[in-house]
Amino acid sequence: MSLFDQLGNVLKQYTGGATPDTATATEHFDQVAQAAPQSLIAEGLSAAFRSQQTPAFGNLVGQLFSQSNGDQKAGILNQLIQSVGPGNLAQLPGAGMLASVLGGGAREITPQQAQNISPETVQQIAAHAEKTDPSIVDKASSFYAQHTTLVKTLGGAALSVALAKVAERQRAA
Repeated sequence: MSLFDQLGNVLKQYTGGATPDTATATEHFDQVAQAAPQSLIAEGLSAAFRSQQTPAFGNLVGQLFSQSNGDQKAGILNQLIQSVGPGNLAQLPGAGMLASVLGGGAREITPQQAQNISPETVQQIAAHAEKTDPSIVDKASSFYAQHTTLVKTLGGAALSVALAKVAERQRAA
């Protein structure tokens, strides 16, 4: 039985461009996230991160960062830093602390260090990373597909876009 067979009625609601309310989209995303492979959830998140119907990638990552625990914050920060390049951090407003930590020989930001970084700084780094390395959107999507409870904080519009992408892929399968 395919995912579409299991969740067909849920996913059909997202194929026509309709946007259910936030509570409904959150419930549906939770159902799909429990049944779908992470790779499919990641595709849906990539669509949401790139959509004109949602805030910019940097804004969404900043929002997720503000709701994350220390390990999640460090995980996404380290991916963003890889995309931007540690040497380029000093050029970004607010990223001086990160640049100094990494300039001191550290290879990665720890969860404790990540707790001291503002969501606004992460938003700027994410926006810059997207410009310099567009594949960061897919990397961030794969990262957040592992943290679906956190993703539910994005709201109805982003979740609806993600679910529409999942529905589209399942129909094509």
